[in-house]
Order: sequence, then structure tokens, then C-alpha cells
Amino acid sequence: MSKRKKYSASFKAQVALQAYKGEKTLAELASLYKVHPNQISKWKKLLIENTSELFNGSHKKRTKEKEEIEAELYQQIGQLKVELDWLKKKSGLLG
Repeated sequence: MSKRKKYSASFKAQVALQAYKGEKTLAELASLYKVHPNQISKWKKLLIENTSELFNGSHKKRTKEKEEIEAELYQQIGQLKVELDWLKKKSGLLG
């Protein structure tokens, strides 16, 4: 059974950019980065298809949404901590 290798986003972007530049063949890049040529082709295709998103502001929108969700979760954590502390205090008085 083989384990799948996980690559960072920056590594994928670097390899995809090299493939897009066309200075080296897919076989050369595959040998250099130890990645299958088909995988490099997929990353290059993703790069080309999603480049326009960098300039249309959707990245900022997603970042803002993430921040809002994160703030809400921290608020819920704080509320649950207060409730837990209260319950601990009350159960100590009863016991």
C-alpha cells in the first residue's frame, strides 16, 4: 500500500509556474521535482483556469467570510467557557 504524498500550495504553484513558462519539458520538471508529469499538467491547468480569480476580488471576499466565521466561533467558545465555569461553580456549591 503506497502513501500519497502531500505537497504545499506554494510548491504546487512553483511547479505549475515552471510548467507554464515552458522553459523545461514536463519530463524534466517531473525529474527535477520528483512529481509525476500528469500531476504537473493538472497543476498547470488549475493555474491557468484560476488565475483570473486573483484579480476579481473573490479572494478578499473569501478571506472576509473566513474572518467572520472565525470571530463567531471564538465568541461561541467564550460563551461556552463562561457557562462551563458557572456550572462548575454551581456544582461545587451543591456538593
